[in-house]
Amino acid sequence: MATVAVVTGAGRGLGRKIAERLARRGVHVVCTDVDEGAARTTAAVVDGTGIGQDVRDPDSHRSVAAAAQQLGDLAIWINNAGVLAVGDSWDMDDATARRLVEVNLLGVIWGCHAAAAAMNRGTIINIASMSALVPAPGLAVYGATKHGVLGYSLSLAGELRRAGRPITVSSLCPDAIAGDMTNAVAHDASAGLLFSSGQLLGLDEVAAAAVELVDQPKLVRTLPAFRAALIHLLRPFPSIGLPLLEQFAKLGRKRQR
Repeated sequence: MATVAVVTGAGRGLGRKIAERLARRGVHVVCTDVDEGAARTTAAVVDGTGIGQDVRDPDSHRSVAAAAQQLGDLAIWINNAGVLAVGDSWDMDDATARRLVEVNLLGVIWGCHAAAAAMNRGTIINIASMSALVPAPGLAVYGATKHGVLGYSLSLAGELRRAGRPITVSSLCPDAIAGDMTNAVAHDASAGLLFSSGQLLGLDEVAAAAVELVDQPKLVRTLPAFRAALIHLLRPFPSIGLPLLEQFAKLGRKRQR
Protein backbone atom coordinates (compact mmCIF):
# COMPACT_ATOMS: atom_id res chain seq x y z
CA MET A 1 0.00 0.00 0.00
CA ALA A 2 1.35 3.41 -0.99
CA THR A 3 2.32 5.91 1.67
CA VAL A 4 0.26 9.06 1.21
CA ALA A 5 1.01 12.62 2.32
CA VAL A 6 -1.16 15.72 2.32
CA VAL A 7 0.57 19.06 1.75
CA THR A 8 -1.57 22.18 1.97
CA GLY A 9 -0.60 25.31 0.07
CA ALA A 10 1.29 23.12 -2.38
CA GLY A 11 0.47 25.10 -5.49
CA ARG A 12 3.75 27.01 -5.43
CA GLY A 13 6.68 28.06 -3.28
CA LEU A 14 7.56 26.04 -0.21
CA GLY A 15 4.58 23.71 -0.53
CA ARG A 16 5.60 22.68 -4.03
CA LYS A 17 9.21 22.09 -2.94
CA ILE A 18 8.03 19.92 -0.05
CA ALA A 19 5.78 17.93 -2.39
CA GLU A 20 8.68 17.37 -4.78
CA ARG A 21 10.93 16.06 -2.01
CA LEU A 22 8.26 13.73 -0.68
CA ALA A 23 7.57 12.39 -4.17
CA ARG A 24 11.25 11.57 -4.62
CA ARG A 25 10.91 9.33 -1.57
CA GLY A 26 8.13 7.38 -3.28
CA VAL A 27 5.31 9.06 -1.37
CA HIS A 28 2.04 9.78 -3.16
CA VAL A 29 1.38 13.45 -2.44
CA VAL A 30 -2.07 15.00 -2.24
CA CYS A 31 -1.38 18.62 -3.17
CA THR A 32 -3.97 21.16 -2.06
CA ASP A 33 -4.19 24.87 -2.71
CA VAL A 34 -6.84 27.57 -2.83
CA ASP A 35 -5.72 27.92 -6.47
CA GLU A 36 -6.93 24.60 -7.82
CA GLY A 37 -5.04 25.01 -11.08
CA ALA A 38 -1.77 25.50 -9.20
CA ALA A 39 -2.52 22.45 -7.03
CA ARG A 40 -3.08 20.34 -10.12
CA THR A 41 0.09 21.67 -11.72
CA THR A 42 2.15 20.61 -8.72
CA ALA A 43 0.37 17.26 -8.69
CA ALA A 44 1.30 16.72 -12.32
CA VAL A 45 4.94 17.51 -11.54
CA VAL A 46 5.08 15.01 -8.67
CA ASP A 47 2.69 12.42 -10.12
CA GLY A 48 0.32 13.02 -7.23
CA THR A 49 -3.24 14.22 -6.72
CA GLY A 50 -4.28 17.87 -6.91
CA ILE A 51 -7.26 19.24 -5.00
CA GLY A 52 -8.56 22.79 -4.72
CA GLN A 53 -8.93 23.69 -1.04
CA ASP A 54 -9.62 26.75 1.07
CA VAL A 55 -8.01 25.80 4.39
CA ARG A 56 -10.35 28.16 6.24
CA ASP A 57 -13.13 25.59 5.69
CA PRO A 58 -12.95 22.71 8.22
CA ASP A 59 -15.07 20.50 5.97
CA SER A 60 -12.49 20.86 3.21
CA HIS A 61 -9.88 19.18 5.40
CA ARG A 62 -12.17 16.26 6.11
CA SER A 63 -12.83 15.89 2.38
CA VAL A 64 -9.09 15.97 1.63
CA ALA A 65 -8.44 13.37 4.33
CA ALA A 66 -11.13 11.08 2.90
CA ALA A 67 -9.65 11.39 -0.59
CA ALA A 68 -6.16 10.68 0.74
CA GLN A 69 -7.35 7.56 2.57
CA GLN A 70 -8.66 6.18 -0.71
CA LEU A 71 -5.17 6.42 -2.20
CA GLY A 72 -3.24 4.44 0.41
CA ASP A 73 -1.86 4.74 3.92
CA LEU A 74 -2.25 8.36 5.01
CA ALA A 75 0.82 8.78 7.21
CA ILE A 76 2.06 12.36 6.61
CA TRP A 77 0.15 15.61 6.89
CA ILE A 78 1.95 18.92 6.40
CA ASN A 79 0.04 22.11 7.18
CA ASN A 80 1.97 24.56 5.04
CA ALA A 81 -0.64 26.99 3.68
CA GLY A 82 -0.14 30.51 4.97
CA VAL A 83 -0.45 34.20 4.16
CA LEU A 84 1.55 37.26 5.19
CA ALA A 85 0.65 40.88 5.81
CA VAL A 86 2.78 43.55 7.48
CA GLY A 87 2.22 46.95 9.04
CA ASP A 88 1.22 48.47 12.36
CA SER A 89 -1.52 46.23 13.68
CA TRP A 90 -3.93 49.08 14.43
CA ASP A 91 -3.83 50.11 10.78
CA MET A 92 -4.62 46.62 9.50
CA ASP A 93 -8.12 46.32 8.11
CA ASP A 94 -10.48 43.80 9.66
CA ALA A 95 -10.64 41.54 6.62
CA THR A 96 -6.85 41.20 6.42
CA ALA A 97 -6.51 40.43 10.12
CA ARG A 98 -9.30 37.86 9.93
CA ARG A 99 -7.73 36.23 6.87
CA LEU A 100 -4.37 35.90 8.64
CA VAL A 101 -5.95 34.23 11.65
CA GLU A 102 -8.25 31.96 9.64
CA VAL A 103 -5.61 30.77 7.16
CA ASN A 104 -2.51 30.64 9.35
CA LEU A 105 -3.99 29.43 12.63
CA LEU A 106 -7.46 27.98 12.12
CA GLY A 107 -6.31 26.38 8.87
CA VAL A 108 -3.64 24.50 10.82
CA ILE A 109 -6.06 23.52 13.58
CA TRP A 110 -8.66 22.23 11.11
CA GLY A 111 -5.94 20.31 9.26
CA CYS A 112 -4.69 18.71 12.47
CA HIS A 113 -8.23 17.73 13.47
CA ALA A 114 -8.78 16.01 10.12
CA ALA A 115 -5.36 14.36 10.15
CA ALA A 116 -5.66 13.00 13.69
CA ALA A 117 -9.09 11.57 12.90
CA ALA A 118 -7.96 9.92 9.65
CA MET A 119 -4.45 8.66 10.46
CA ASN A 120 -3.66 5.41 12.24
CA ARG A 121 0.01 6.33 12.56
CA GLY A 122 2.46 8.83 11.17
CA THR A 123 3.39 12.45 11.56
CA ILE A 124 1.86 15.91 11.41
CA ILE A 125 4.19 18.78 10.53
CA ASN A 126 3.06 22.36 11.01
CA ILE A 127 4.95 25.18 9.33
CA ALA A 128 5.23 27.96 11.88
CA SER A 129 7.84 30.72 11.81
CA MET A 130 10.68 32.23 13.78
CA SER A 131 8.10 34.87 14.69
CA ALA A 132 6.42 32.19 16.82
CA LEU A 133 9.35 32.54 19.22
CA VAL A 134 9.87 36.27 19.46
CA PRO A 135 7.95 39.56 19.40
CA ALA A 136 7.62 40.72 15.81
CA PRO A 137 6.88 44.47 15.56
CA GLY A 138 5.52 45.15 12.10
CA LEU A 139 4.22 41.59 11.93
CA ALA A 140 2.14 41.52 15.10
CA VAL A 141 -0.95 39.75 13.76
CA TYR A 142 1.09 37.37 11.60
CA GLY A 143 3.35 36.64 14.58
CA ALA A 144 0.34 36.04 16.82
CA THR A 145 -0.96 33.41 14.41
CA LYS A 146 2.42 31.66 14.43
CA HIS A 147 2.62 31.81 18.23
CA GLY A 148 -0.78 30.10 18.14
CA VAL A 149 0.42 27.44 15.73
CA LEU A 150 3.36 26.60 17.96
CA GLY A 151 1.32 26.54 21.17
CA TYR A 152 -1.41 24.43 19.62
CA SER A 153 1.10 22.00 18.09
CA LEU A 154 2.85 21.40 21.42
CA SER A 155 -0.45 20.80 23.19
CA LEU A 156 -1.68 18.50 20.42
CA ALA A 157 1.51 16.45 20.69
CA GLY A 158 0.81 16.01 24.39
CA GLU A 159 -2.80 14.99 23.78
CA LEU A 160 -1.82 12.37 21.21
CA ARG A 161 0.89 11.02 23.52
CA ARG A 162 -1.53 10.83 26.44
CA ALA A 163 -4.03 8.97 24.24
CA GLY A 164 -1.39 6.46 23.13
CA ARG A 165 -1.79 7.47 19.48
CA PRO A 166 1.35 6.77 17.36
CA ILE A 167 1.21 10.16 15.65
CA THR A 168 4.00 12.70 16.17
CA VAL A 169 3.63 16.46 15.81
CA SER A 170 6.48 18.74 14.78
CA SER A 171 6.63 22.50 14.32
CA LEU A 172 9.13 23.98 11.89
CA CYS A 173 10.06 27.58 12.70
CA PRO A 174 12.12 29.03 9.84
CA ASP A 175 13.44 32.55 9.54
CA ALA A 176 12.26 34.59 6.54
CA ILE A 177 12.24 32.66 3.26
CA ALA A 178 13.03 34.03 -0.19
CA GLY A 179 9.90 33.69 -2.30
CA ASP A 180 6.65 35.29 -3.37
CA MET A 181 5.51 36.18 0.16
CA THR A 182 8.64 38.11 1.12
CA ASN A 183 8.98 39.60 -2.37
CA ALA A 184 5.51 41.12 -1.95
CA VAL A 185 6.61 43.10 1.13
CA ALA A 186 10.24 43.73 0.20
CA HIS A 187 9.71 47.49 -0.11
CA ASP A 188 7.54 47.89 2.99
CA ALA A 189 9.44 49.39 5.93
CA SER A 190 7.24 47.43 8.36
CA ALA A 191 8.85 44.23 7.08
CA GLY A 192 12.34 45.25 8.20
CA LEU A 193 12.71 42.36 10.64
CA LEU A 194 12.24 39.87 7.82
CA PHE A 195 15.34 41.19 6.07
CA SER A 196 17.55 41.74 9.11
CA SER A 197 19.59 38.54 8.70
CA GLY A 198 21.08 39.73 5.42
CA GLN A 199 20.30 36.54 3.50
CA LEU A 200 16.88 34.93 3.35
CA LEU A 201 16.53 31.18 3.59
CA GLY A 202 16.09 29.26 0.35
CA LEU A 203 12.94 27.28 -0.41
CA ASP A 204 14.93 24.07 -0.96
CA GLU A 205 16.69 24.46 2.38
CA VAL A 206 13.42 24.85 4.28
CA ALA A 207 11.71 22.07 2.34
CA ALA A 208 14.58 19.73 3.20
CA ALA A 209 14.21 20.58 6.89
CA ALA A 210 10.47 19.92 6.74
CA VAL A 211 10.88 16.51 5.12
CA GLU A 212 13.63 15.54 7.58
CA LEU A 213 10.99 15.85 10.31
CA VAL A 214 9.14 12.90 8.77
CA ASP A 215 11.96 10.58 9.82
CA GLN A 216 13.26 12.55 12.79
CA PRO A 217 10.33 14.32 14.45
CA LYS A 218 11.08 17.18 16.82
CA LEU A 219 8.54 19.12 18.82
CA VAL A 220 10.19 22.35 17.61
CA ARG A 221 12.83 22.82 14.95
CA THR A 222 14.22 26.27 14.26
CA LEU A 223 16.08 27.31 11.14
CA PRO A 224 18.78 28.54 11.28
CA ALA A 225 19.76 27.32 14.74
CA PHE A 226 22.10 30.24 15.56
CA ARG A 227 19.28 32.75 15.10
CA ALA A 228 17.05 30.76 17.44
CA ALA A 229 19.77 30.62 20.07
CA LEU A 230 19.80 34.42 20.27
CA ILE A 231 16.03 34.51 20.46
CA HIS A 232 15.89 31.99 23.31
CA LEU A 233 18.50 34.00 25.17
CA LEU A 234 16.38 37.16 24.94
CA ARG A 235 12.90 35.72 25.49
CA PRO A 236 12.95 35.97 29.30
CA PHE A 237 13.98 39.63 29.03
CA PRO A 238 11.50 41.45 26.76
CA SER A 239 12.54 44.87 28.07
CA ILE A 240 15.96 44.17 26.53
CA GLY A 241 14.73 42.18 23.56
CA LEU A 242 12.29 44.74 22.14
CA PRO A 243 14.85 47.55 21.77
CA LEU A 244 17.32 45.09 20.30
CA LEU A 245 14.72 43.86 17.83
CA GLU A 246 14.16 47.44 16.72
CA GLN A 247 17.87 47.69 15.95
CA PHE A 248 17.57 44.51 13.87
CA ALA A 249 14.56 46.01 12.09
CA LYS A 250 16.55 49.17 11.29
CA LEU A 251 19.31 47.01 9.85
CA GLY A 252 16.72 45.15 7.81
CA ARG A 253 15.28 48.42 6.47
CA LYS A 254 18.76 49.47 5.37
CA ARG A 255 19.14 46.17 3.54
CA GLN A 256 15.73 46.64 1.92
CA ARG A 257 16.88 49.99 0.53
